[in-house]
Amino acid sequence: MDDQSTLNHLEELAVRLGMKILYESLTVDGSFRVGGYCRLRGEEFLIINRKASVREKIHVLIDALRRHDLSEIYIMPSLRQILNDPCDRKEE
Repeated sequence: MDDQSTLNHLEELAVRLGMKILYESLTVDGSFRVGGYCRLRGEEFLIINRKASVREKIHVLIDALRRHDLSEIYIMPSLRQILNDPCDRKEE
């Protein structure tokens, strides 16, 4: 699956889980920000820099989706593999 397809599938999964995805211009004090996950008044949001690369957008989505228990949700095997990849996890 190519990166754009992966991004599209991750976006669909996030929406299925009730997340709202906002693509905005994110520059703080001249610094480029990729974006991230936030929860506001019980709602989940993903705010992603519209100028981020497809790969950067994918990583923001993966990080947010991993906050959920995905074990009972059908996810395409190739997408589940991406979400379970230990090499893509941030140090905690």
